[in-house]
Amino acid sequence: MQLANRIATGVNLRNVGLTLGAVALLTLAAKTQVPFWPVPMTLQSLAVMVLAIVMGPRMALVAIMTYMAAGAAGLPVFAGTPAKGIGLAYMMGPTGGFLVGFVLATIVTGTLGQGRGMVGRTLAMLAGTALIYAAGLAWLATFVPADKLLAAGFLPFVPGDICKIVIGVLLVEGFNRVRDARN
Repeated sequence: MQLANRIATGVNLRNVGLTLGAVALLTLAAKTQVPFWPVPMTLQSLAVMVLAIVMGPRMALVAIMTYMAAGAAGLPVFAGTPAKGIGLAYMMGPTGGFLVGFVLATIVTGTLGQGRGMVGRTLAMLAGTALIYAAGLAWLATFVPADKLLAAGFLPFVPGDICKIVIGVLLVEGFNRVRDARN
């Protein structure tokens, strides 16, 4: 009965809608390639960071875990899918650690960045990005020789990630201003 009352009030439906919207945004961000030097970049980590701060760590974690579950089930939600495989096979591939990093970054970025100013949000996004790299490189090391690891999974992506952090902080700032103006 309590579940029926909660559904009737729209609380659960609102959260389901927010979660599905976040999964759609994560998928779109993963599929969007931006020409950048030295390598093209996707907007996936940008979406992870922004959602973590805007939604908060709990709701964003629900969204990212739903996104991971959709990918594990074989839906082509990740960057490179379906061309580079789908489902658990893709998740166990070279970029699987970065996916784990998204989960860790969601928790840390959302916790550290929510309710903070621009400097705090920037530091939260830097911490989240560091976790993405830490998990991603640790996993990638099982596929790439140690002497090539930084060249394969870190150095080419740093300029794009710095840009994404700046954009992410500005997006959250804009979102907060719109939200505050509506209240």
